[in-house]
Amino acid sequence: MNRYEKAAAAAVALMLVAAGAIFLYAPGDALQGPVQRIFYLHVSSAIAAYGCFAVVLVGGIIYLRNESPAADRFARAGALVGVVFTTVTLVMGMLWAKPIWGSFWTWDARLTSTLVLWIIYAGYLLVRRLAEPGRGAARIAAVVGIFGFIDVPVVHFSVTWWRTQHPGPIVVNNALPAEMLATFLFTLVCTLVLAAVLIAIRYRIETLLDAKMAIAEPAKLVSAQQPEAVP
Repeated sequence: MNRYEKAAAAAVALMLVAAGAIFLYAPGDALQGPVQRIFYLHVSSAIAAYGCFAVVLVGGIIYLRNESPAADRFARAGALVGVVFTTVTLVMGMLWAKPIWGSFWTWDARLTSTLVLWIIYAGYLLVRRLAEPGRGAARIAAVVGIFGFIDVPVVHFSVTWWRTQHPGPIVVNNALPAEMLATFLFTLVCTLVLAAVLIAIRYRIETLLDAKMAIAEPAKLVSAQQPEAVP
């Protein structure tokens, strides 16, 4: 196995250990029952998504300053992985909401702002896919990624800024029993490791795609300049 395969295997192994801790070590919740165990992956995925979009933010800023191809590749990788983790966050939240709130979806401030976050970065990826490759597309995407990050603190602080159905920040307020807190922190670390590994793998893929495109473009130019054969 190469280093990327080894890193991916290690990250998956960590997530399996985290799953074991969630179901075998963490105590059950007296009020919500087994469905509360979704909390560990739900919140960890949300924080991982924040981190991914921070990568997009930093990569976009660096690219606008010096047009670094590496920074642009990191931003692209962070956006894709961030959308994946935001999707996991939304799905886990809906599965948790159904038995507790009686509905998969309500237009709660946190739910809505998280959906907006997903739409922003899905739009970022759409811009990268549809726009003609080059500096122009990279600059437009960088601007979208930078301004899109404004929604991250909105999502995070929505439970304190507005009246929502979501519980308050129970982790920072020490509202979790010790076993639950330990399980959450371990799951969070494992999820962040997985996110970092996925970004590294995606960055490698983006590097190979850029190299392939750099080889293909001169070949297309030469082909276009060659005169057609006269019959």
